[in-house]
Amino acid sequence: MCTEADSVPGSQEIAEVRAFWQELGLPGLIDIHTHFMPKSVMDKVWGYFDSAGPMIGRPWPITYRMAEEERVHRLREFGVRAFTSMVYPHKSGMAEWLNSWAVEFAAQTPDCLHTATFYPEESAGTYVGKALESGARIFKSHIQVGNYEPNDPLLDQVWGQLEDAETPIVIHCGSGPAPGTYTGPDRIASLLARYPRLSLIIAHMGMPEYSEFLDLAEGYGNVRLDTTMAFTDFTEEQGAFPKADIPRLVAMQDRIMFGSDFPNIPYPYLKSLEALTRFDLGDEWLRAVAHDNAAKLFSVG
Repeated sequence: MCTEADSVPGSQEIAEVRAFWQELGLPGLIDIHTHFMPKSVMDKVWGYFDSAGPMIGRPWPITYRMAEEERVHRLREFGVRAFTSMVYPHKSGMAEWLNSWAVEFAAQTPDCLHTATFYPEESAGTYVGKALESGARIFKSHIQVGNYEPNDPLLDQVWGQLEDAETPIVIHCGSGPAPGTYTGPDRIASLLARYPRLSLIIAHMGMPEYSEFLDLAEGYGNVRLDTTMAFTDFTEEQGAFPKADIPRLVAMQDRIMFGSDFPNIPYPYLKSLEALTRFDLGDEWLRAVAHDNAAKLFSVG
């Protein structure tokens, strides 16, 4: 009998992923956009993807539907030297609990960059301060799922603390795979006008508003982008990266970092890496994006 676990890509993919970074002369990969969260939450996330919910709108099989320890082991087999536990709330009263879970996960998983999150609520400034004190190195903001205005006054203290701490925030603010009430570049432009030193990492290269988010990155020195799902066949078939903007990827070489969305991707992990080669931007660009930029930002030795 064939089980779901049997369909997870195996040893051949592991070898090919390792060959990718070895041929570039890298010590491994750094993946700044991976998801680990409490099992009850992950199960609900997977259930939503299984239903092809309204924020997805298309079939989305979870390729790496494995137990948590197996997923951690698989990233290590791939040669991922550092990764994240991107947690995010969809309602008030949830973020602080997720942060408590993430503290424990980071403590038992030393190659995970301690990740935290927040939501617009009265207690946000307090628990974000506690997360920073406990060693959080990266935060996750999901404007689409959280359905909140990034300029909500309840987040003023949060943004101020994170700006002062120079702590990176991976922020899903683009309108892909489907637009949300508060997604899009305009609200992020307003946020950056108020907090110009924020260390934002625009998830998914800002898809589908690629050009507009590149504009913001060019205008603010602490704004970066991650490649999560960008340039893959799965994404390109619904909205291709603008050819006119390809030269801008080269100019932004030092501020683009690899992300995969593991385990919640509808294709093998290797495809995330192969997508980086779509525009033939050269080995130096690949080394910077797949490892070196994140290694510098997070002091991964």
